[in-house]
Amino acid sequence: MIRSYKFLMRPTQRQRVALAGMLADHCSLYNAALQERRDAYRHPSKTKIKYGDLSAQLKDIRGFDPERQGRWSFSSQQATLRRLDKAFQAFFRRVKAGQKPGYPRFRSATRFDTAVFPKDGDGCRWDSAPHLADTRVRLQGVGHVRVHQHREVKGRVKTVSVKREGQRWYVVLACDQVPAQPLAPTGAIVGIDMGVASFLTTSDGTHVPNPRHGKTNADALAEAQRELARFPHRRAGNRTKRHRRAADKVKRLHGKVVRQRLDHAHKTALGLVRENDLIAHEALTVANMLKAPKPKPDPEQSGAFLPNGARAKAGLNRSIADAGWGVFLGILAHKAESAGRVVVPVNPRNTSRTCPECGHVAVENRPTQDKFRCVECSFAEHADVVGATNVLRAGLALYDTD
Repeated sequence: MIRSYKFLMRPTQRQRVALAGMLADHCSLYNAALQERRDAYRHPSKTKIKYGDLSAQLKDIRGFDPERQGRWSFSSQQATLRRLDKAFQAFFRRVKAGQKPGYPRFRSATRFDTAVFPKDGDGCRWDSAPHLADTRVRLQGVGHVRVHQHREVKGRVKTVSVKREGQRWYVVLACDQVPAQPLAPTGAIVGIDMGVASFLTTSDGTHVPNPRHGKTNADALAEAQRELARFPHRRAGNRTKRHRRAADKVKRLHGKVVRQRLDHAHKTALGLVRENDLIAHEALTVANMLKAPKPKPDPEQSGAFLPNGARAKAGLNRSIADAGWGVFLGILAHKAESAGRVVVPVNPRNTSRTCPECGHVAVENRPTQDKFRCVECSFAEHADVVGATNVLRAGLALYDTD
């Protein structure tokens, strides 16, 4: 198995300055490589520059600027150039598919927050100690940084990443050969229906409440953003102390919501995995669900548009994004694989409109958000429980077929 571990780093003030400088220099390298690729393409010869061409220049760049580029790991700089190359590959792929291209853009110092070391021992070293409190990670140009290792790392450390989130620094380890830890069978199976009123509903009638972390912190975040909006837009290096404090407060609040959402997703997924041998869920395409409705031109008036429900859909989109369905389903699949459980994604089409008793499908079966009443056999139940029951049946059918 492949698994990642994320630990909080506790650098000294000197190490914080060095870490920030490392990210700033990697960002400068990324932007310079992007500029070179842009200039080469705009040249009349239409020269194409790829990762290999940029990597070949690294030795000369490090020699020309030893104070900024020469002191950092060569392999981590190569990883930054690969990151740019992947961005261009994704751009060309979207162009060919007819999607919105999204040309790679220059990164500011506040939008470049990760440096990757492709191999443990090359520019970095993960020094796990017998006592977890003594764990440190050695980074070239930074030193031995203390790490708050809250759990054991299993498997072989392949890559090490340093990530900045607001005022916090994290080290992320990607490990392979991680042994599975199968749980004892329970004999239980469950289907889950994702929702907004309830975070999820199981086929046995259990409703997990939606914590709505984003909505809970919305007022504090709005106040912090209003304070930040008072300052003129400046680059990170030219901000005043009050401007930096306002920007840091916005980052802290966003980070708080993200951590709360992740914590809830991990705990909910862990409970399902421990209690059930098979979990069926809807195969949701969250990105498509968050799309805004298309405008409706008014045929009787040029340049005018008819109401299309955009305001109501915007509120629903905020609730869906706040729930974090995609993050939860990813965590659920990961924990189930590690525990030897089975997760079956099923097509969500008509799962909340199909009667589990007679099989009749109709929009009228669900007159309200939470009520289900079959127009054929008069079967009545909570709509989310009906959806979870149908999801479980479809999941069992798929599992038996496989």
